[in-house]
Amino acid sequence: MLKPAEREEKTRSGIFLPDTASKERPMEGTIVAAGEGRRDESGKLIAMSVQVGDKVIFAKYSGTEVKIDDVEYLILAEKDILGVIQD
Repeated sequence: MLKPAEREEKTRSGIFLPDTASKERPMEGTIVAAGEGRRDESGKLIAMSVQVGDKVIFAKYSGTEVKIDDVEYLILAEKDILGVIQD
């Protein structure tokens, strides 16, 4: 489960984005919970490659949106994570 990043209202160069662009679904987020992994066809556990706290980029329309205590989260499969952002 991850928490999507808030959309910026302006770019780094100072250009303000219109409401239609700022309401588009974000494609970056922070992992807030992760399972132990998945099992392959033989039953062997394949560990997750992401950890809680990792900032990731994910596929635009992937996952399922859930709201817990008025906070929106996204539940998605590890295969939908395109990359981890290194600081």
